[in-house]
Amino acid sequence: MYSPKFNQVADRAVLIEAMRAYSFAILFGPQSSPEFAAPLVATHLPLVVKDEGEHGLLEGHFAKANRHWQALGGRETLVIFPGPHSYVSPTLYTEELSVPTWNYIAIHAYGTMELVEDEGGKAALLAGLIEANEPAFAPRWAAMPEGFRRTMLAGIVGFRIPIARIEGKFKISQNRETQERINVRAAHAAGTADQQALAAWMTRLIG
Repeated sequence: MYSPKFNQVADRAVLIEAMRAYSFAILFGPQSSPEFAAPLVATHLPLVVKDEGEHGLLEGHFAKANRHWQALGGRETLVIFPGPHSYVSPTLYTEELSVPTWNYIAIHAYGTMELVEDEGGKAALLAGLIEANEPAFAPRWAAMPEGFRRTMLAGIVGFRIPIARIEGKFKISQNRETQERINVRAAHAAGTADQQALAAWMTRLIG
């Protein structure tokens, strides 16, 4: 990912927090075997981000009918976490000769996908996803007929990706003058949910 030095964020705690906040991610890799190349494919999935290992651990599952898991299992996978983004008007700058740009947050995580195909392992992954998104649903899931739960588990393939390498890009006007950053932050803070999130990150990371 092209990322000027002033946009790079390497703080592990910040990256874990951002991946959890923007956990509906995109998994990229070829829909092929190592022997037969094929065009790249992207799969959109909700993930659980765990604070384990050097850079974190990603967990999730594919629908078994989505054959992308067969190609990615045992291979390096790129996982992109798209964060909030927003247009930035040049009218917010003090320099008249300025052009529009776009502020955004994106995290690229790389690691080898480990497939989880046993029922117990998949059940644990699913429990983690429920805990991350709707803990109150857990008793209802547990109370469902065992046959139904086993059928649902049979229809998915789980995975884990220990993150081996990670890139965090927070493009939030770090390269602008102080007054221009103040203007951009104020405009974001009064805008959409994405813009408000960017304003909050600006306050935290650059003041």
